[in-house]
Amino acid sequence: MFFLPATFTMEKITATDPESHSADLLAANIAKLKELFPEVVAEGKVDFKALQEILGNEVETGEEFYRFTWAGKAQARREAHKPSTGTLRPAPEESVDWANTKNLYIEGDNLEVLKLLQKSYAGKVKMIYIDPPYNTGKDFVYKDNYRDNLRNYKELTGQVDSEGNSLSTNSDTDGRYHSNWLNMMYPRLRLARNLLREDGVIFISIDDNELSSLRSVADDVFGEGNFVANFIWEKRTNRENRKVVSNRHDYIVCFRRSDHNEKALYQLPMSEKALANYKNPDNDPRGPWKSDPATAQAGHATPSQFYTLTAPNGKQHELESGRCWLYTKEVMQEAIDDNRIWFGKTGNGVPRVKTYLESKDRGLTPESMLFAKDVSTTEIAKNDLKELFGGVAVFETPKPVELIEVLMRISASEGLVLDFFSGSGTTAHAVMQLNAEDGGQRQHIQVQLPEPTDAKSEAYKAGYKTIAEIGKERIRRAGKKIVSELEASINALEAKAVRTEEEEEELKQKQERLAKLDIGFRVFKLDSSNINAWDGDPERMQENLLSAAENIKPDRTEADVLYEVLLKYGLDLTLPIEERTIAKRTVYNVGSGALFLCLAEQITNAVAEGIGQWKEELKPETCRVIFRDNGFTDVEKTNAVQTLKRYGVTEVRSV
Repeated sequence: MFFLPATFTMEKITATDPESHSADLLAANIAKLKELFPEVVAEGKVDFKALQEILGNEVETGEEFYRFTWAGKAQARREAHKPSTGTLRPAPEESVDWANTKNLYIEGDNLEVLKLLQKSYAGKVKMIYIDPPYNTGKDFVYKDNYRDNLRNYKELTGQVDSEGNSLSTNSDTDGRYHSNWLNMMYPRLRLARNLLREDGVIFISIDDNELSSLRSVADDVFGEGNFVANFIWEKRTNRENRKVVSNRHDYIVCFRRSDHNEKALYQLPMSEKALANYKNPDNDPRGPWKSDPATAQAGHATPSQFYTLTAPNGKQHELESGRCWLYTKEVMQEAIDDNRIWFGKTGNGVPRVKTYLESKDRGLTPESMLFAKDVSTTEIAKNDLKELFGGVAVFETPKPVELIEVLMRISASEGLVLDFFSGSGTTAHAVMQLNAEDGGQRQHIQVQLPEPTDAKSEAYKAGYKTIAEIGKERIRRAGKKIVSELEASINALEAKAVRTEEEEEELKQKQERLAKLDIGFRVFKLDSSNINAWDGDPERMQENLLSAAENIKPDRTEADVLYEVLLKYGLDLTLPIEERTIAKRTVYNVGSGALFLCLAEQITNAVAEGIGQWKEELKPETCRVIFRDNGFTDVEKTNAVQTLKRYGVTEVRSV
């Protein structure tokens, strides 16, 4: 937070202020280092020799040691820490339920977008799922232009004249085939890690081409100790006879954000098949149970776990070789007396321990195998998407909704879900579907490059010129379909003349789910800053100097500037925003008084007075006010600052 000096003059946010760009991660890391070892930081610089002396024998100085590196890693690491001067411009006309939704769809290069999200969403994401390019030699992997990523993005997407850069494949004839892929992935994973909550996890789809590279780079970014699992997904059930070996699976690599998240994943809900194992043949008052072995491997057993067990009917049971009883003789007898050991209907069966349904954590431990029968296949997912789009095959290899649902069930019962290689929008679809099924209130952020569709494809012929257009339309259609199906289910229950207690409860739950179901999304698009002084494009320097008197670009709206301010101040892009006309000028109130913004011209002190009164109505804990820099005369600016000071507002700035 940046407060005004004691004189309470209005400060202008300049290109050197933290608010003029995304989070400076390098400065933040140096600050953390200074907090741990204050003696190694002087005048903002790190004394590396002093740090080495402190760490002593923990510093690796030899030439040969285990590490993972590639051509361009140092530059990729620097890029992850370099702030962005871009912004996200709102597109309400392409959105659904703009005013109320908590979901985002961001169109743009995900490297720059991840940088822009650092202030607003650091430590807030519960689950990330991404399906990046597999680097097969056919899919799109472009080289980031680390000098000016925003201009590079515009060239790649045809927004400015191209000078030879174009969307391209990463051919395996390129001498740096794997390095190109790693240089794309590394900074994005570094930035993604910052967005995860302490209990957050990331799932990354991949195939054999880059599995080993992905595992190594993820070890580097997240820490080897934070590896959770490598899931194997049965993506197809038919045999491919054209290949030497028919490949039926892909991988999904999972890492946790922190080792503080010890368990990392939840159990899956018990299936009907699993529940069917719980019965009550002896009318046990503790309810349904299933039997489990009363013996275990003898490797770590104590002497007290080896004995002859005598059943209530007198039959003696001996241990098999290499086995021991689960309990000592005394504890086992207590369990027998309490009817917690089952000897079969006749009493002559092998002793087994009763496991009660109600006393058990009712779930199934996730398994590393994700079978097609449980999470569907690519072919089924493609056909489902085709049906959603009225018979048009708009995407060749979408992931199944059921697959992402299962990943969410074991990692995100609530919270924010991010997908920054959004593709056809499966993750957004899965979030809405699962919320409709279990009443959850998960939110999602989708990020997708507006990659052009092939001019020969069905998607292009149907009018979808970019992958982003497909994704947005998929979310619109899926949301309507989910609501329609839920309404039909509710109507069927309501139509019943007589309903059981279970049906009444089911009806109530479905009505509640429908009422709070969020199928909307706010669309934002990556662009250069709305503020001339913040635009880091060196080729626009002369133009910037000439337009310094009018620092807001002429083609930008008040809404554009408003959301850029939210990003720069680290505020959520889905916060409620209220407009009010004060002294014939539009004033925006963000987050119930956390921020007031007026970008009108010819602002008078009456506007400041109205903002002060509005603040008194809302009584926010903290409050800041931002005006258009050239919207005042000098006298009115001074009066406005003093008026706001009288209402307790000490942070007044201009753009």
